[in-house]
Amino acid sequence: MSDNPAFEARRLIRGAASATLATQQEGQPFASLVTPATAPDLSPLLLLSSLSEHTRHLRAEPRCALLFQGLPAEVNPQTAPRVTLTGLASPVPEAEVPALKARFLAKHPYAALYADFGDFALWRVALGGALLVGGFARALRLRVSDLRPDPAATAAVAAAEADIIAHMNEDHADAVAAIAMGLLGGPAGPWRMAAVDPDGADLGLNDKVLRLSFAAPVAGPDGVRAELIRATREARSRLA
Repeated sequence: MSDNPAFEARRLIRGAASATLATQQEGQPFASLVTPATAPDLSPLLLLSSLSEHTRHLRAEPRCALLFQGLPAEVNPQTAPRVTLTGLASPVPEAEVPALKARFLAKHPYAALYADFGDFALWRVALGGALLVGGFARALRLRVSDLRPDPAATAAVAAAEADIIAHMNEDHADAVAAIAMGLLGGPAGPWRMAAVDPDGADLGLNDKVLRLSFAAPVAGPDGVRAELIRATREARSRLA
């Protein structure tokens, strides 16, 4: 487990393309596959259909859990790092939907095909606690206050996000592509930055999205810039 377990947990959560959602109905547990994104403050975002079993469960009982899992280090699946989050799920208020839906679609662009269907709605999970398992027999409970990114850093990066994304895509598209291909193993193509937060950035090519995790959490736009410069240099070195 790293020296910063909260950051390790956030890397797993923000980088996950899918997760297992645990709900209940009259005491009967139920598990389903979901495709989460995260708000800047790490709150999981879920695009749920009112026709789904888990959505009906959450309307009756908002307490839930999400399991995010990384890749195992060995053949034993229990060597995989993973995080279990507990919390309360609720529909996102209408005023917040446009910004958070855009963030969800930055992570899951293919969902634009059905995101505006009448039976789909954006939900948010208010975090209640977490258990980080860094591998076999390596478990640590995390309080929400420790797990969340620094609020000041979250606000600073969020305020500059649109400008950072525009600058990278308009003036440094070659750097974005180099990072995607050289560091993240993506195919050649016109990669674009889709989202950024204090822990990293999402890079997209059509419906494919890859996560660039920063080496450490950043405090604001200057930290984002330093991490992107570092990542670009490393990526170009690998591609050379």
